[in-house]
Amino acid sequence: MTSKKRVLSGMRPTGRLHLGHLVGALNNWVKLQQEYQCFYMIADWHALMSEYEDPKGMAENSIEMAMDFIAAGIDPDKSVLFVQSHVPEHLELAMVFSDITPLGWVERCPTYKEQLREIKGRDLTTYGFLGYPILQAADIALYKANAVPVGVDQLPHLELTREIVRRFNALYGKAIFPEPEPLLTKTPKLAGLDNRKMSKSYGNFIALSDKPHEIEKKVSQMITDPARIKLKDKGHPEVCNVFSYYAIFAEPHLLDNVRDWCEGAKLGCTECKKSLAKILVGYLEPMRQKRANISEEDVRDILKEGAKKASRAAAETMAQVRSLIHFVQIS
Repeated sequence: MTSKKRVLSGMRPTGRLHLGHLVGALNNWVKLQQEYQCFYMIADWHALMSEYEDPKGMAENSIEMAMDFIAAGIDPDKSVLFVQSHVPEHLELAMVFSDITPLGWVERCPTYKEQLREIKGRDLTTYGFLGYPILQAADIALYKANAVPVGVDQLPHLELTREIVRRFNALYGKAIFPEPEPLLTKTPKLAGLDNRKMSKSYGNFIALSDKPHEIEKKVSQMITDPARIKLKDKGHPEVCNVFSYYAIFAEPHLLDNVRDWCEGAKLGCTECKKSLAKILVGYLEPMRQKRANISEEDVRDILKEGAKKASRAAAETMAQVRSLIHFVQIS
């Protein structure tokens, strides 16, 4: 049995993964594999909460997401990679947590309120969507995760998980669940290609599975410094979205060159974007090659094995829970 502490994290299969997912989460997940026992989940139940009216793409998205995870460096031999709905205990523990969580705790969750404001064109005023923080708490507690990688904006939700776990432990007189600690991750802020928030609904992103010509086309359409209209106009890198991508993906010496090109009006925006496209194509090339060698059959086998590993841990937890809540046992 491993002595490593556990980490749980996941993503919803609502579309293709993009550069924002890579720099915001996946690169960090890969590093965490060295220090923690990691459970990485394709959160299809969470996806259904917002996609219930049109869920037909979720199965394909789940396979594509697993391919991206593996191509990015998630190692099925080091981490447990699985689909949430393949482990029924997620919903079972969520039901238990629903019974003990005061309604006011859920209603005040800032993440819930933010999602209601931001996601348009879908009816999210449902029982399931209101309760999604409880399901997330169950996801974390089911594997007795000691830590969860989060950004500062996600801390209120993790605190709700800690409150639910604390209440369960107090009600039933045994601290079977650890209170998960946040693994605060400093992630680069990557705006969408149009300088808005990067979003699947906006379509303003470069997908991890995009081909080189698709990347080149998307970069050519990026928003640059609005004040730089002519080639001779001097630019302002600090307000240019293209430069913000250089800051994340380019080598430091090249970043200095790009700043000089822009501020000195030595290179036009078109050429600057062509240079960025080459950098992004090169950055994603190892992933693209690795992804090309992963078959759908391979992915299904990995997810099947991951579900077995996750189910073993989940079953142990739920056996303890059922005993504490005095459900009758027949075996």
